[in-house]
Amino acid sequence: MKSEHLSLLPTHRQLYYGGAWHPSLKKSATDLINPATGASLGVAAEAGSADVDAAVAAAKAAFQIWRNVKPLERADRLRALAASLRRHSDELATLDSIDCGNPVAEMHRDVEMGARGLELFAGLVTEMKGETIPVSADHLNYTVREPLGVVARIIAFNHPIMFATMRCAAPLAAGNTIIVKPSVQAPLSALRLAEIIDEEDLLPPGVYNVLTGDQECGSALSSHPDIAKVSLIGSVGTGKKILSAAANTVKHVGLEMGGKNALIAYPDQDIDVIADGAIMGMNLTWAGQSCGSTSRVFLHASHYDAVLEKIVAGCTHYVPGDPTDPKTTMGPLISKAQYEKSLMYIQAGIEEGATLKCGGKACNAKGFEDGFFVQPTVFSDVTMSMRIAREEIFGPVLSIFRWEDEDELFKQVNDSDYGLSAAIFTKDLTTAHRAAARVEAGYIWVNHAGPHFIGAPFGGYKQSGLGREEGLEELLASTNTKNINIKL
Repeated sequence: MKSEHLSLLPTHRQLYYGGAWHPSLKKSATDLINPATGASLGVAAEAGSADVDAAVAAAKAAFQIWRNVKPLERADRLRALAASLRRHSDELATLDSIDCGNPVAEMHRDVEMGARGLELFAGLVTEMKGETIPVSADHLNYTVREPLGVVARIIAFNHPIMFATMRCAAPLAAGNTIIVKPSVQAPLSALRLAEIIDEEDLLPPGVYNVLTGDQECGSALSSHPDIAKVSLIGSVGTGKKILSAAANTVKHVGLEMGGKNALIAYPDQDIDVIADGAIMGMNLTWAGQSCGSTSRVFLHASHYDAVLEKIVAGCTHYVPGDPTDPKTTMGPLISKAQYEKSLMYIQAGIEEGATLKCGGKACNAKGFEDGFFVQPTVFSDVTMSMRIAREEIFGPVLSIFRWEDEDELFKQVNDSDYGLSAAIFTKDLTTAHRAAARVEAGYIWVNHAGPHFIGAPFGGYKQSGLGREEGLEELLASTNTKNINIKL
């Protein structure tokens, strides 16, 4: 890590709740590692069950104040937070780049997405509307929407600052208070955000809280009787644990989990358009560490070889390097464990008979020999019997399939426990509509892949999750509906 970056690291590594910093009652801490260099980034406190109890009590007390703040005043607070994000964009983007390894240019975009998410939900605060229901001439029956209470947000490592802001915007706009549990692997930007909120008095004490920690913290939040809703961005395994932990208190649960997403290419589309889409959809900038990555590409037999050649060539534009350099196009994997997992899947693909077309090896650049870098990797001749075809790798591994029969194609596309996203490439609008209707996934791109659109509901089918985020549906899911009947 460059010496000039040391000043960006947050001063506070404790737990933030009730508008103040607190030492861990668990009296333990997590070692943080720069994934590009393997160097230490210091420690972050680990919250245990007693810490969760204290934070929930603070958030619950703040809820009684925040819920009664006028919606438009809450909106003003969120807009002020968005403005502050933009003022601190350089430091937050660089901090995320150091902490999670994603290239800094993309982290700037994450900061902006976080700001836009806050502004979106600030603008939607008056849309939490009720309705009147005709009952009889002597009755007035109507509904109102009320905030849930304390909401826990357990977020992932791949977009730390974006998730710590954008994914908290809807609950805050609705009048809930928030406890954020950042990824144990990349908590620093959430801690710095808490410092900024505190320094600039952006939110009342106890409205926004940050608990760093491991599974004990997440489990305690999920099972706590005074947590009204828990939402996760993470793995299927973690999501199932949260559902189980939440069951005893019958709380609201939102889950954004894994994906093994398909890109379907029809023979009428230009091969350059397909290849560019396959590369973009794989999110190689993040080393493939995205739940929305289109890691299964289905190419029609008529253009299979030509598109495959261009995809392989396109991978050469993604060269692992210093994440804090704006010119870097690809970062490392988040940890040694994820690095080893990706290499294990690559070896499994080779052993199970797929053809390795490019990549497949560790590739640490000069000065980054201890980092967790893996080459962009493409396999051809993949079948659905292979592990690389069925299991989420969360690494830079792209599997290419050949298809000719459309019915068989969709059998393979939908033969997955996941259903988060998919991409369809065709020049024919009728074909696009027909294909979109047949894909079992919640978010569909046509003739491109990868971007999210603020205001459009994002979420998956099957084991990819529960609920929808990034739009009005997320705001409404942050409320309870109350029916009131008045006899006139």
